[in-house]
Amino acid sequence: MQLTTPALLFPAISLLLLAYTNRFLVLAQLIRQLHSSERDYYQKMVQKQIANLRQRIALIRLMQALGVSSFILCTLSMFSLFIQQVWLAEFLFGLSLMLLVASLLTSLYEIAISTKAIEAELADIYDRSHPG
Repeated sequence: MQLTTPALLFPAISLLLLAYTNRFLVLAQLIRQLHSSERDYYQKMVQKQIANLRQRIALIRLMQALGVSSFILCTLSMFSLFIQQVWLAEFLFGLSLMLLVASLLTSLYEIAISTKAIEAELADIYDRSHPG
């Protein structure tokens, strides 16, 4: 294994963390908008979505932690190669890849939950526009 092998993950992990941060910011903005709503309809909608939003925030936090941990282990792998500890570098790089996969799988699960929330919104809109 060469020093460039773990270095290949740096741009990918950085972009992944940026995407996770953007998802978090969008959720935070949605929560703030829902919190500022005063109408009864929005209060009922917010109550339905609180558990979903809490779960999604926790998942995004986990995604970010796994991604950052992957980045740190990738960096430590490069350092291990620098000090010529190839066996340690390969081990750390393998762990880094496993954490990256765990982060991606968590992201996939969060997307599925997000899709369910959007489907619930669409059903509510349809029910309101087609009474009886």
